[in-house]
Amino acid sequence: MKKIVTWLLVFLAGLTLLSPVYAAAGASDWTKTEQTEVRLISASTTTGGADSLQLGVQFRLQPHWKVYWRSPGDAGFPPQLDWAASSNIAEATVLWPAPERFSVLGLETLGYQDEVVFPVRIRPQSRDGGVTIQADLRYLTCNDICIPYETTLSLALPAGPQQPSEFAHLINQYRSTVPGNGQIHGLRLLASRVNETENSAVIRIAVTSSAPLVAPDAYFEGPREVAFSKPNFRFGENRQSAVLEVKADGLSYLEDSAGKTINGRSLTVTLVDGSRSAEQVLTLGDPLLTSDTPPQIPVASGSRVSILAILAIAVLGGLILNFMPCVLPVLSIKVLGVVGHGGGENRFVRLSFMASAAGIIASFLLLAGALAALKSGGMAVGWGVQFQYPWFLIGMAFLVVLFACNLWGFFEVRLPGTLAQLGAPTTGDKRLTGHFLQGALATLLATPCSAPFLGTAIGFALARGTTEIFAIFLALGIGMALPFLAFALAPSLITRLPRPGAWMVRLRFVLGFALAATAAWLITILVPSVGQRGAGIVAAAMITIVGLLYFAHQSKNGIGKANWMTVGALLVLALYAPGKLAPDVRPLTIAESSENDAIKWQPFDLAAIESLTASGHTVLVDVTADWCITCKVNKALVFSDGPVATLMDRPKFIAMQADWTLPSPTIAAYLASFGRYGIPFNAVYGPQSPEGIALSELLSETDVMAALAEASGDVAIAQRTK
Repeated sequence: MKKIVTWLLVFLAGLTLLSPVYAAAGASDWTKTEQTEVRLISASTTTGGADSLQLGVQFRLQPHWKVYWRSPGDAGFPPQLDWAASSNIAEATVLWPAPERFSVLGLETLGYQDEVVFPVRIRPQSRDGGVTIQADLRYLTCNDICIPYETTLSLALPAGPQQPSEFAHLINQYRSTVPGNGQIHGLRLLASRVNETENSAVIRIAVTSSAPLVAPDAYFEGPREVAFSKPNFRFGENRQSAVLEVKADGLSYLEDSAGKTINGRSLTVTLVDGSRSAEQVLTLGDPLLTSDTPPQIPVASGSRVSILAILAIAVLGGLILNFMPCVLPVLSIKVLGVVGHGGGENRFVRLSFMASAAGIIASFLLLAGALAALKSGGMAVGWGVQFQYPWFLIGMAFLVVLFACNLWGFFEVRLPGTLAQLGAPTTGDKRLTGHFLQGALATLLATPCSAPFLGTAIGFALARGTTEIFAIFLALGIGMALPFLAFALAPSLITRLPRPGAWMVRLRFVLGFALAATAAWLITILVPSVGQRGAGIVAAAMITIVGLLYFAHQSKNGIGKANWMTVGALLVLALYAPGKLAPDVRPLTIAESSENDAIKWQPFDLAAIESLTASGHTVLVDVTADWCITCKVNKALVFSDGPVATLMDRPKFIAMQADWTLPSPTIAAYLASFGRYGIPFNAVYGPQSPEGIALSELLSETDVMAALAEASGDVAIAQRTK
């Protein structure tokens, strides 16, 4: 017990060193009431001579309390900000994230619960000096009762080189939920019809979507005398089109020159479907909608592919995944799974490889279930998104560390419960649990990136229903498991290998270090999510576990239940501590991440691409993530040097990079607009291809240069790689 207490004290002391007292820079003090907390936050701690600054007004609310959207509905009023007392500010523009609807006693209101950040774009009068922001804020918060509040928020940003703050990602997260024109989400509002009576009207609006609509809602802004009901939706084929119907009351109160009618007026309509949104101004009474039938979505000739063809593509994509760079972190698991059977019995070798294949397929079905659940909840989904969540990365690092310790011989006692035999089975062991878990663990670690044919299959699955998702993911699992099934059919290919002996002990030792390197890689990609101190805490926990198991192995008493309880406590601390003790999360800016790159990347801005291509520019978009190994291979082989980097240095060529390391509904929706749900993903836009040319997952200089030539209209570009 003393040894356990000592290890815990050492670990907690490490937390203290790794987590110094933290004072947030780029934020005002919280203004607190019984129901709310509110403050100003900034995406940078200095002005950096920028033309505009990104700020946010952050609200935290007690359960069931809410604040309101810019158009609150039947009651309430939105937060109101007065910037007059600020200095060196020419303009301040508040942006409004998509709200949620609250229906209470027949009243329809729009607003936010729990937490919201209103992004604010500040334009300084002078770029050379600092700014002092003073915002006089009036807002209303409501639950069973409503309480108005007034306060003043102050924040000073000094002049100096731009230094991003820890709040940059939070502001960008809410900025991505501000409705745009719908292009990025594949949403369009097409046309309308109006049927009026004396005091009310029924408005019908056509909607189309590139992906099936899940749980759409629409918010209407028009004359203040008119109240709009909650809309009803009539869906078309595959839920990719709909006609929404909303009732407008109060026409008799209209007093302007347009008369007591809503027909012919312009309304702002905001359509929201989960994380997707679109905002458009429509003139009511557009004759294009001539019936209540949802519009038909044009389908290009030959674009309908049978489900059997997609299943065949999925099997091929799963098979190719075995040979992608993404499998590098789990090569040691696969190698050990093969060489550990040397000299074994054919029957057991066959069963063990079948168990590994079952583990692979079960993992794919687990991923299918998770993605189907997220999709049904209206959330953005994608391949490899599990690597965006800290709990998954920490859990995988923990399992890999235990696997490495097992290979090093630090413990031979079976782990409790279903984790029995996580490491490679010892000679003569007939249990198959370990082989099943090897397959499952290898799959979960080997699927952060896309592959040829894989993107096509996943795109088809995630654009359809739950049945198609499970069927296609089952086919993907079968494809990835094919090499294991081949060994199960011909076990003699394995049993002819040398029997495990002293050479196997040395190989296990080397492969243990390979797994330790995998754990280190997992911890490094934790940094964008939990910050450097948070990742350091996790690393300290893992090192403590290794030390605990080593010294327990060296002692005469071996590893007992108390030691395993300590390992479990360290895992709990590793999962809990980063979010509580290390609030230093700050995403790397594009300027910082590409400082040494041959291509100088700009932040991804889809809204700017249309104007850039119209003015003759060609744009290369790269969607990447820290956890995507294939993305790094593409960067090394195509973007690091050579003709692509040389061409992108020309004035009319622009490179944009979208970082999907952390969850981003904007990037997920952008991928979905091309029918893609995983990375790497690259597209090229230009005067000749304003809609974009999607490239394959594995890039080559020839393919990229050909796409740049096609998009720009300069056929000579393609000759540079020949």
